[in-house]
Amino acid sequence: MSIIVDVHKYLALEGVPKHIKDYLSIEVADHAYLPKTEDIKSDWVAYIAAPAFKLIREKLGKDIEAFASIGTGSGIDVLTGIELLGAKRVGFTDLQKSVVTTAARNIRDNIKESNSIEFEFGDGDLLQPLQNGKRKFDVIYENLPNVPLASNTKIEDKRNSGHYLEKRAEAIPEFVHEQMLDLHYLALKQARDYLAKGGAVYSTLGGRVPLSAFIKLGELAGFKSEIFTYSWKVQAEPEDVISGYAAQEKTGLGPFHFYRANDLQKAFASVTIQESGSRAFEIENFLEPLKLSATETYKAFKKGEIIGHTVAVLKSSEK
Repeated sequence: MSIIVDVHKYLALEGVPKHIKDYLSIEVADHAYLPKTEDIKSDWVAYIAAPAFKLIREKLGKDIEAFASIGTGSGIDVLTGIELLGAKRVGFTDLQKSVVTTAARNIRDNIKESNSIEFEFGDGDLLQPLQNGKRKFDVIYENLPNVPLASNTKIEDKRNSGHYLEKRAEAIPEFVHEQMLDLHYLALKQARDYLAKGGAVYSTLGGRVPLSAFIKLGELAGFKSEIFTYSWKVQAEPEDVISGYAAQEKTGLGPFHFYRANDLQKAFASVTIQESGSRAFEIENFLEPLKLSATETYKAFKKGEIIGHTVAVLKSSEK
């Protein structure tokens, strides 16, 4: 299917876009995650990644040289990196060839001057498809799934991009697996070979576990990590996602927590994106008595309540 994206609205730009077209024509491959462009507050790139990218650019005070996305989907995250970070070289990967091929076409077709951007991309596991390229990136971005795919389902069936194949050959710390952060850990481990000097990995993480778990995630992967930004969003695809967490909770993982959207709105009402990272633990403490387990959340959702969750952008850099 194809969608049209108003960049000014989608990225909340003050002026016209510098590097990408005013209106993006995006083809979404059959197995790629479908962007929530009609409901920006539910869209990971527009609502979570874009504000973080703007803050990165603000703190750096200059454009970056190279940007990489792990699991790009439609390629909108790469276009956002080009526009907001000024990246001149981009690398991107996804699990399936059809998804990467479509993303590459989307990126090329929606840049104002396509010859000004250098591309590296491939299909396969996390960052490995980029191993024969220039490899080093100033910003590596990932928004990977947490919920494992049901054992009787194939990744090729329907749109399963919100799930992942659980069986891995690599050793994963028990703590990481208990928090359902497996892919994020593996991405960080791989990223050490692809990160430019002074660069950082930015992981967008649904805050369904304590913030301290994210800090420990980075440490276990060999990084120095901090909460870069902290915000919240309404739970997209709630039936699928909440039931998935509830099922994993019943096996002994977690516990995982969600919140009523009204409670989240109040907690974040006066928090700016610039101060959100430094205030993250304060906000988490405020929300502590309001959290719901995944099992409780699923019951609340079934009664018609609007459910949300916090979102942390974890910045991980070399120690």
